[in-house]
Amino acid sequence: MMTTKCTGEAKKQRTTRLQLSIRKEGQYPEEPRGSGPFFFFGGTNGAEIVSAYCERRGWQRIHNKHREDFKLKWSETKSPRTYLNFREGEQLVYQIPNNKVLTTKIGLLSSLMAYERVRCKVNHGQALRKLKMEEFIPTTFRMDVKEEREAFFALQGGANNNSSQMWICKPTGLNQGRGIFLLRNLEDIGTFKLKLQRLDDLRASTKMLHRQPQAYVVQHYIQRPLLLRGKKFDVRSYLLIACTSPYMVFFRHGYVRLTCDPYEPSSNNLSDHLTNQYMQKKNPLYSQMKEDTVWSMESFNAYVNNWFQVAKALPRDWVLGAFTTCMQQIMTQCFFAVKPKLDRRLGFFDLIGCDFIVDEEFKVGSGSNEYMSTVFEIQVLCGKKIKIKIKKVWLLEMNCNPALHVNCEVLKEVIPSTVEETLDLTLEIFNKCRLRQQILPLACQGSFVLLYNGHCSSDSRDNIGKGHKVSKKSPKTKPKKSHCSSSFHQRAVVTVKQ
Repeated sequence: MMTTKCTGEAKKQRTTRLQLSIRKEGQYPEEPRGSGPFFFFGGTNGAEIVSAYCERRGWQRIHNKHREDFKLKWSETKSPRTYLNFREGEQLVYQIPNNKVLTTKIGLLSSLMAYERVRCKVNHGQALRKLKMEEFIPTTFRMDVKEEREAFFALQGGANNNSSQMWICKPTGLNQGRGIFLLRNLEDIGTFKLKLQRLDDLRASTKMLHRQPQAYVVQHYIQRPLLLRGKKFDVRSYLLIACTSPYMVFFRHGYVRLTCDPYEPSSNNLSDHLTNQYMQKKNPLYSQMKEDTVWSMESFNAYVNNWFQVAKALPRDWVLGAFTTCMQQIMTQCFFAVKPKLDRRLGFFDLIGCDFIVDEEFKVGSGSNEYMSTVFEIQVLCGKKIKIKIKKVWLLEMNCNPALHVNCEVLKEVIPSTVEETLDLTLEIFNKCRLRQQILPLACQGSFVLLYNGHCSSDSRDNIGKGHKVSKKSPKTKPKKSHCSSSFHQRAVVTVKQ
């Protein structure tokens, strides 16, 4: 027993000496002490931007993730301990603990389906047109739900192998395109069905009893997207939940992500179908083409004005007008779907990346005439007909901890300002709530547009300052006051005549 104790003490001493040696070499800085304020950053995504912001304010960085005397904690991955010991109203923590109801594929799908069932009973104000899921989410089936899995495979039973329908299979909870594959034909679908059956058989065995299987969703693949210079693209926008008690929710423009190679629907190269930077970096010519894989929203708007405004009879500045309004409305509805579910404590905030794709018809808007669609009717085995509506603007997914890397010029313009304005807004609202001051108008709103104000809503905990004014951004980003409403703000960043 004595030998074991001595051995343990010796190991502890060696560990301490090693830590001191590492600190002396500058690899692990000495932990700051005193009254702070301190901030902790876990991971690498956005580390330089957040650290520089905090250090400009005189905050000191701590590296011990178990310390609880922080003012701000920004981590890529969530830790139960962080939320267990969280001091509401005293600390700020990035990522709402149960944000998976919004930021995982199954979580978002389930939340929207539940909201769809009760939405007729919910009134969010006259200005908000409640969308149907089929108007902005491609037809999707959950493979972890028996009824939905059977419905998907039954749907394929009514199709023939020459059908043009393609599906994309996505694992839930993963990002950067990991685990995604395409189902192009009945042969692919049959192979996928066998794979799921084998997984079920393995799960039933003793080897898999304690393992959670990877859950998948299968989603209709948009085969005819709008192209920019012949390349597929999507739009990354931001949803900021700057405060959860009361809710303060904002929209911000992001950037456009394009593929390196021209779009070819039949391509077997996944990087021709997925636009994120992680996938595009696999292209051997990426280093030469990276500046062309990210566009600013202004460049996107100018391109549409030059090439499509007349040909498609679009209003001028369609991107910054009708399209932006559509994105804001979709994001607001997604927020409403999870609003009763999210953990609400003063100090939680979240920046969420929202990805949209446009089809080649350009039709967006809040009226049914503008949401024209092509309808496919497929006979299924049981004799029923299922309609698949191919609409115009789609929300692909919402991502927690969105990429904050700045490896090209557009990202250097967009990402740092987004992060800094996120922290400015969050801190201003946090401090006003602590001091029980009126939240609006906001001095630090920057390029963010207010979507939902919990202080003007009857569900606010304190309902302080009800009826005061909202600061909103004009085309030149100069703050402008308007009446507060708990409903969706129809005015986009740049107002255009429809």
